[in-house]
Amino acid sequence: MALLIILITCFMIILATSQPCQTPDDFVAATSPGHIIIGGLFAIHEKMLSSEDYPRRPQIQKCVGFEISVFLQTLAMIHSIEMINNSTLLSGVKLGYEIYDTCTEVTVAMAATLRFLSKFNCSKETVEFNCDYSSYMPRVKAVIGSGYSEITMAVSRMLNLQLMPQVGYESTAEILSDKIRFPSFLRTVPSDFHQIKAMAHLIQKSGWNWIGIITTDDDYGRLALNTFIIQAEANNVCIAFKEVLPAFLSDNTIEVRINQTLKKIILEAQVNVIVVFLRQFHVFDLFNKAIEMNINKMWIASDNWSTATKITTIPNVKKIGKVVGFTFRRGNISAFHSFLQNLHLLPSDSNKLLYEYAMHLSACTYVKDTDLSQCIFNHSQRTLAYKANKAIERNFFMRNDFLRDYAEPGLIHSIQLAVFALGYAIRDLCQTRDCQNPNAFQPWELLGVLKNVTFTDGGNSFHFDAHGDLNTGYDVVLWKEINGHMTVTKMAEYDLQNDVFIIPDQETKNEFRNLKQIQSKCSKECSPGQMKKTTRSQHICCYECENCPENHYSNQTDMPHCLLCNNETHWAPVRSTVCFEKEVEYLSWNDSLAILLLILSLLGIIFVLVVGIIFTRNLNTPVVKSAGGLRICYVILLCHFLNFASTSFFIGEPQDFTCKTRQTLFGVSFTLCISCILTKSLKILLAFSFDPKLQKFLKCLYKPILIIFTCTSIQVVICTLWLIFAAPTVEVNVSLPRVIILECEEGSILAFGTMLGYIAILAFICFIFAFKGRKLPENYNEAKFITFGMLIYFIAWITFIPIYATTFGKYVPAVEIIVILISNYGILCCTFFPKCYVIICKQDINTKSAFLKMIYSYSSHSVSSIAMSHASLDSMNSNVTMTNLSSSGKSATWQKSKDLQAQAFAHTCRENATSVSKTLPRKRISSI
Repeated sequence: MALLIILITCFMIILATSQPCQTPDDFVAATSPGHIIIGGLFAIHEKMLSSEDYPRRPQIQKCVGFEISVFLQTLAMIHSIEMINNSTLLSGVKLGYEIYDTCTEVTVAMAATLRFLSKFNCSKETVEFNCDYSSYMPRVKAVIGSGYSEITMAVSRMLNLQLMPQVGYESTAEILSDKIRFPSFLRTVPSDFHQIKAMAHLIQKSGWNWIGIITTDDDYGRLALNTFIIQAEANNVCIAFKEVLPAFLSDNTIEVRINQTLKKIILEAQVNVIVVFLRQFHVFDLFNKAIEMNINKMWIASDNWSTATKITTIPNVKKIGKVVGFTFRRGNISAFHSFLQNLHLLPSDSNKLLYEYAMHLSACTYVKDTDLSQCIFNHSQRTLAYKANKAIERNFFMRNDFLRDYAEPGLIHSIQLAVFALGYAIRDLCQTRDCQNPNAFQPWELLGVLKNVTFTDGGNSFHFDAHGDLNTGYDVVLWKEINGHMTVTKMAEYDLQNDVFIIPDQETKNEFRNLKQIQSKCSKECSPGQMKKTTRSQHICCYECENCPENHYSNQTDMPHCLLCNNETHWAPVRSTVCFEKEVEYLSWNDSLAILLLILSLLGIIFVLVVGIIFTRNLNTPVVKSAGGLRICYVILLCHFLNFASTSFFIGEPQDFTCKTRQTLFGVSFTLCISCILTKSLKILLAFSFDPKLQKFLKCLYKPILIIFTCTSIQVVICTLWLIFAAPTVEVNVSLPRVIILECEEGSILAFGTMLGYIAILAFICFIFAFKGRKLPENYNEAKFITFGMLIYFIAWITFIPIYATTFGKYVPAVEIIVILISNYGILCCTFFPKCYVIICKQDINTKSAFLKMIYSYSSHSVSSIAMSHASLDSMNSNVTMTNLSSSGKSATWQKSKDLQAQAFAHTCRENATSVSKTLPRKRISSI
C-alpha cells in the first residue's frame, strides 16, 4: 500500500510551476491589498539555482532551499498585520502587505526594493529620478526586513533615497546604528555590540581565555569579528584562531572551507570553546561534519541559530558537545500559535509561499515530524514541483501542527514588535489625516513619527533609542537533552543597561557552575600565590606560572601580577595568598634573655646592698677609711645601684618616658661613679707621691667635692641639652621583613656619642692616675684594682660600638644592657670586692697597727731604694778620669743635691704618712 502511494505521488510530479520570474507579479511571494502597503523582505529560500559559476544574464533565477523557520517569519508578519486590521488601532484604515523572497541574495533583495520605490498608481511601475523626493509617492510606505545584515545594508542605502522607514527584526550588525549612513533604518532588536559584550562577559565569567571564532565573509561576520576581538581583549580573552566561511550557499567553496575549519579545531586541542557567528545553513553543515569527525566542544551560539529547530533536530546532535546561546527576549506568541492552527483558512491564491509549502509537505507525507523540515528543504532544491490539487491541500491541513516547533519565539516577537511599531506610528500620523487615501502622507513623514513613537505589546511599553534600536535585552539559552530530544531551555536573562546576567533560580546557578568545569585555556591556571609570567607568544593568555616573591601575594587564580603587601604593617612569605600582619616585637619582660639580664641586674643590686651593709658594719676599720670614707663609698654604691636599676628601662614596651630616662639615668649615675673613683685615685696618688712638684700640684688640684660636682654637672648639662633639642623618642622600625620593632630612637647620635665619650674621658683620666699608683701597699691600695676596672670598662664599651652599630631587631637594647652590666660589675668588683675580702677573710691585717706598719715599711723601703740608687751613682762617678777635672766643681754640686734629695724624700714619707694617717686617732699619729 505504501509503495502504491509513493508511485502515485511520483506520477503526480510534473514540470515546475514555480518557474523563474517572468513578470514582476511572479516575483511577489505574498500580497494583500490595503489603504497603506507595508513591504516585507524575507530569505525564505537559501539560494538561487544556477548551473553556472556566476551569472551571465541579468535575470532572477529560481530560488531553492525552502526554509520552514523563515516561512514562519513571513506568517508572523501577516498575522501581526491582521491583528492590527482586526483591532480598533486603525479605525477604517486597512494595512496591506507585499512580501518578497530575497533568496538570501543581495541582488534579489535590491530588485524587490525597486518595486517598493516604484511610483504609486503607475502602470509601468517605474522609479522616477527626482532631485527632491519630498512629494514622491511610492508603492509602499514602509518596509520590514530583511533578516540578514548584509542584505539589510544594501536595501537601506536604496531606501535612504526617499527616507522610507525600514524596520529590521533580525539584522543586528553594529554599523546599522549609525544614523548618518542609515538614517531611515530602525530595528526591534539590540545591536550586536550588546550581544558580543554579553558573550565576552560569559566567557570571562566561565573562566575561559583561549577560544576560537567562526564567522561569515560578509559585513555582518566581519563587523562581529572586529567587535568581538575588542571585547575579548577587554576581558583578557585570547582568540586562538579565526575562521571565515563564505557567506552564501551558492559559493562552491563552502564545503571545502568547512572541512578546513574542522581540521583547525582538531589541531587546536586546547581550544574547547568556539564562538559561532554563522547563518543556520552554515551551522547545519558544520555540525553534520563535526558529528562525523567526532568533534566535541563548547559552542557559543549567536542569535542567528541559537534556537533553530532545524539544527537541534540534527541526528546525534548531542555528540557535538554543549551549546549555550543568546536569543532575543521572548514575548507572548500564543496568538500566533493559534493562527498556525487555523492556517488552512488563509487564502492561498495570493500567498505563493503557502502554496509552495503545501506542495513540499505533500512530498514528505510519510516522513516523521523531526525530519520533516529537512525533507522539505531537500525537496525544494529540485527543479520539479507538485501540481496543486485538493488532495495536497487536505494533506497540508493535517500536517501543520509541527510548525509550532519551528517557530523561534524571539524572532516571532521581534517581527510582531516591528509591525506594531509601524501600526502605532501610522495611528499617530492619521489622527489629522484621511489615511484611507493612499496619498495621505509620504514615507519620510512616517519615519519622523516612527522614531518617537511609544507602543505596547503584552502590557510592556517600547520605544526606539537615539540609534533607532530597541534594547529589549537577551535570553541566555542552553541546549539540554530531555527524553531523547534536544531542547532549548532558558538559562538566564542578560540586562543590557547593567551588563549583568539575571539568574532566576538555584538550578540555573548550578548550570552556570557546570560551565566552569569546561577548560579552555592556553596555559595551565596559575593558583593563588602565583602570578602569570608571559612568554614571547603574541597572546597574553599563554604564560608560565611564577611564585610570588616575599612580601607579595596573589589571592585569585591567574593574576597578572602579585600584589605588594603594606611593608609597614604586613608581610608575606614566598608564594603567599594573603598578607600576614607583622608581629610587634620589643625586648619584653617575659623574654628569656630579658629575664636573664634582669636577674643579673637584681644580683648586682643585691651585691651593692651587701657591700653597703659590710662597709656600714665595719665603718671604723682602716680598709673602709682607706677606701675614701663612708660618704664616698655610699655615693659610689648608690651610683652602682642606679646603674643596675637603669637596665630595667631598656626592657618592656618602649615609651617616651622610658626612652628619655634610661640613657640620662645611666649617663649621670655612671659619671658620678667615675667622678668619685677619680677623686679616690687622685687622693692615693697624692698620699704616696714623693715628687715635691707633683705633690704640690696634686694638693692644689685635690678638691674632692668640687671635682665630683664639676664632672657630674658637665654630664647633666650634656643630657639636658640632649633632652631639650633632640630627645629620644619611640620609633616604629618597619625595615625588618616580618616584624615591627618598637625601639627607642636616640634622637641625636651626636648627643649620645658625646655622653658616652665624656664618660670615657673621665675613665681614661682615672685610669692614668690609678696606673701611676699601682705599686702602692697591696692590702690597702686599690689603685691597681681601679686600673683593672677601667680596663674592663674600656674593653666592654669598645666592643659595644661595632656590635651596637650592626645589631638589628628587638635585642639591640640587650646589647647596651650587657655592656652596662659588664662595666658596672667590673668596677663594683674591682673597687669593693677586694676590700670586702680583707674585711671578712683577713681581719688580722685590718687593724690600725698593721696599717701603720705597712705604711712605714713601704716608706722605709722607698728611702732605701733612693739611697741605693744614690750609692750606685757615686760608684759610677769615681771612675771618671782626671781629664774631667774641669767639671769637678759641678760634681761636688751634684753630690750635694743628691744628699738634699735623700733628706727631702725621707721628709716626704713622713708627711705622706702623716697625711694618710689623719684618719687614725690622734694619739697614734706620733708613732708614724
